[in-house]
Amino acid sequence: MGLKIGGQVEKVNGKELSYADFVEKYLARNQPVILTGLTEDWQACKDWVSDDGKPNLRFFSTHFGGSRVQVADCGTREFTDQKRVEMSVSEFIDCWLKLCSSDNGGADGKSLLYLKDWHFVKEYPEYVAYRTPIFFLDDWLNLYLDKYRMHDNPDSYQERNEVSCSDYRFVYMGAKGTWTPLHADVFRSYSWSANICGRKHWYFLSPDQHHLVHDRYMKTSVYDIFEDVCKMKYPGFEKAIWWECTQERNEIIFVPSGWYHQVHNLEDTISINHNWFNAYNISWVWDLLLREYNEAKGYIEDIKDICDDFEGLCQRNLAANAGMDFRDFFIFVIHFALANLVLLYQLTSDERNINWSSSEIARHLLFNLKSIQCITLKMKTVAAWENRGINLMETIVDHSFVEFCNTLGRTCNMMYSHSEKSFNPSQNLLEQKQLNLVDLFGSPICNPDELVAFLDGALELVGI
Repeated sequence: MGLKIGGQVEKVNGKELSYADFVEKYLARNQPVILTGLTEDWQACKDWVSDDGKPNLRFFSTHFGGSRVQVADCGTREFTDQKRVEMSVSEFIDCWLKLCSSDNGGADGKSLLYLKDWHFVKEYPEYVAYRTPIFFLDDWLNLYLDKYRMHDNPDSYQERNEVSCSDYRFVYMGAKGTWTPLHADVFRSYSWSANICGRKHWYFLSPDQHHLVHDRYMKTSVYDIFEDVCKMKYPGFEKAIWWECTQERNEIIFVPSGWYHQVHNLEDTISINHNWFNAYNISWVWDLLLREYNEAKGYIEDIKDICDDFEGLCQRNLAANAGMDFRDFFIFVIHFALANLVLLYQLTSDERNINWSSSEIARHLLFNLKSIQCITLKMKTVAAWENRGINLMETIVDHSFVEFCNTLGRTCNMMYSHSEKSFNPSQNLLEQKQLNLVDLFGSPICNPDELVAFLDGALELVGI
C-alpha cells in the first residue's frame, strides 16, 4: 500500500512576502512553506554550479578539498541513521566522480555517498557563500553559538563531538538517489534548506500524527517510509496522512518544529541548511529535553541507590543524547533574557513615551521575554537543578556578552528595517542607567525561581 498524500506544501514568492506575514502564516502556525526568489545574488549560486546546472565539483576540490567532512553511506543503516564515515572533501568528490563513470551509477543505492552536516560557514568565514534571508534571521541557536559553547563542562567537552557543536549551519552534497531517512530535526528546531542546484522531493508528517510512525512504546520510529514497514511494530503507519513537495533549484523550504520528514535527491544536489530556534518554538526544545531526561533517568533508575552522583549521570546522558543538558539550556535562556532586557531598556530609555502598539521592535523584544517567562515557569516544575548559575554583573560587563547584545540589536534592525527605531551597535550598552537591571539581582541566578523573580522585577523597571 502506498503513502496517503493529503496535502502539498505551499510555494510563495519570497520577494512579495513581508517578515510579519511570514511570522503570522508560517512561523507562528508552525506550517511548512517553499520560498522562491531569494537566492539569485548568492555567491554559492555562481561558484558552486556549472554552466549545465550541475554541481561544480572541481571548484570544491580546488578551494575546499582539504576539509574533513562527515559522509553518509545511503545504503547502510547504523542504528537510527545511515552509517557515517569521515573523509576529505577531495576524497568525497573523487568517489562521486567514480560513481558517475561506473556502469550502474550507483543505481542500487548501496554505493551512494551523501556529504552531510559540513560546518562550512565556521570553516570558511571569509568566503560569503550566501546571506541568510530575513525570514530566518531571528536565529537564537547560531547567534548564541557564535559567542559561546552550548556545553561548557570541561569533563565532557570534545572539539568535534555533537554536544559541543560549533554551529548548526551546514552544507549538504549528494548525487542523484542520495536520501535522508525519516526524522524530526535536532532540538525539534526549525530548519531551512536552500537548493543551490538540483531537486529534492520531501515527505512531511505533521506533529499531531508523529505517533503513527512510532512503535507502541514511542521508543523507535520508522527508518524508511518506502521499505516494508512492519505492521506489528508500527500499527499506525498506514493511517498516516503525508504532505509532499518537490523543491527546485534556488528554492528555500521552511521546515517547522516537530514535522517528521524524509528527503530524496532527484538530481545531483547541493544545499545549504540551518537549524534554528527562537521565541516561537523554544517550548519545543524544553519539551524534548524534559522527555529525553525522563527517559535517560528511567534507563538507569535501578542504580540510583548505589550511584554517588545519580543526577549528574542523568544530565551527562541527557547531554550526550539531546545535545545539551538542563544547565546548558538554563544558561542559554538567561543570556537571551538578559540581552532582550538590555535592548528593551535601551529602547524605552531613549523613548520615554514609547507607543507599544506601533513599535515593532519593542513588541518583538517583549514577546521574546514573555516566551522566556513561560518556559521558565515550565522549568520550575523540575527539581533537578544544581546550585550553580550565572552572575549577572559579571555577564553584563563581559566582552562576549556586549558583542552578543550588539548582534541581537543588529538583527532587530534588519528584521524591522522600516521601523522608527534602530539600535546603534557602537553605543555603549553598559551605561550606568542600564546597570540598574543588575541591581535587581546581585547574586547569581541559580534556578528558574530566581530567573522568574528577576524577569518580573526587570519588566516592572521598564514599565510593563
